[in-house]
Amino acid sequence: MSARHWMGWMAAMAIVGGAHAQPGQVPPAGPVAAATTPAATPAASPAARPVDVATVDGIVAALYDIISGTAGQPRDWDRMRSLFAPEGRLMAVGARPEGVYALRAMTVEDYIARNSKAFATMGFFEREAARSTETFGQIVHVFSTYESRHARGDAVPFQRGINSIQLYHDGKRWWIVNLLWRAEDASLRLPERYLPRR
Repeated sequence: MSARHWMGWMAAMAIVGGAHAQPGQVPPAGPVAAATTPAATPAASPAARPVDVATVDGIVAALYDIISGTAGQPRDWDRMRSLFAPEGRLMAVGARPEGVYALRAMTVEDYIARNSKAFATMGFFEREAARSTETFGQIVHVFSTYESRHARGDAVPFQRGINSIQLYHDGKRWWIVNLLWRAEDASLRLPERYLPRR
């Protein structure tokens, strides 16, 4: 994860929707609390499929698989919930009409609520076209180039961009901590290093 893009802004900020939304803000951090882990709050996330969370490849593939489908095809939202740490967020960067760029921040539940209606009426298939990865111990940053199509067999994607995915490993499995994306547009094209190698 524009008006056509699965997590865009609805013209630059909503997944695939059509209505425009005001940019959201991440609330300021409150007092620092004791560190918690997803394992300490088991009710926060449904049980994950082991294959989805055993590797970085698995969790990224699951993310793309969950949001892809034909119009009206139910998405497995519990599977989506199982990928994200309870504190996890999805965020989109998009241009506003006045020429500034805004950040829309969502919880997993916000994402589901905002996009279920669009997925009910429009086919949406997104795949990873290229990837670069940085790793340090239990944290991984994936820069995943995405291509979005209305049908799996469409020759040309209607949207491309970058999903910036932050992951961490708790000793048992991978979790998505943050997913931040920016769609390509006329003012910002994907550089060669983020395109598929030929």
